[in-house]
Amino acid sequence: MTIEAPLHVLVVDDEAPARRKILRLLRSEPGVHVVGEADSGESAISAIERYQPDLVVLDVQMPGADGFDVVQAIADVTDAKMPRVVFVTAHDRYALRAFEVHAFDYLLKPVAEDRFRKVLRRAREQHAQGGDVSASRLRGLVQEILRERGYTERLLIREDARAFFVSVRDISWIEADRNYLLVHCGGRTHTVRATLDSIESTLDPKLFARVNRGSLVRLDSIRELLPWFHGEYKVVLHDGAELRWSRRYVSRRPELLKTP
Repeated sequence: MTIEAPLHVLVVDDEAPARRKILRLLRSEPGVHVVGEADSGESAISAIERYQPDLVVLDVQMPGADGFDVVQAIADVTDAKMPRVVFVTAHDRYALRAFEVHAFDYLLKPVAEDRFRKVLRRAREQHAQGGDVSASRLRGLVQEILRERGYTERLLIREDARAFFVSVRDISWIEADRNYLLVHCGGRTHTVRATLDSIESTLDPKLFARVNRGSLVRLDSIRELLPWFHGEYKVVLHDGAELRWSRRYVSRRPELLKTP
């Protein structure tokens, strides 16, 4: 007789009562091992990378980094094991449609026990069949959600063993450094592995502008613009940084130089 491997589960919810209910339901199931719990998006990312669970029961609505930020973060780590994800959400017609299109299970709050057991049974069957969860499926879901949601409001930062988010409104400017980006936030600088083109496409152009090939600036962080040579400008930021706004990129955003 073959003995099935236990299903390793991580529970993520910022509300302790909701987390306790899911944990109680899981612990009543044979062959299920709860590897941990998390109460925020940042702690969820760290826990997923640490425990590499088979299944994550993930709350969508959390303050700060939400469930979709978590999914995007783990899908972007190509060498990490991709867990199956069951989303927990208050009624959201658009999100539910996206989950169904991309074949992700979900639970509605308040979680009903019969629905929970049905979803868990399906997750266990999929786990028993083997095979990894496709990171491309996770990315597809996130991309559809982001298209509906609009521009990103935060960036994921990884430093040593930590993962955390910074609000885009805390960013002064971003500069390219070969295969990395240096994200300047006041007196702190964070390093992100990405390209400037990929980051620029996720940022609201009402908040940010590309000023040259290697620099993006949050508009509210600009203290003054000084005319320079050949139609270029010197951009002076509130933190004292000085950047060159090249003529090529001035021509892309001429509305920024118009007098109200």
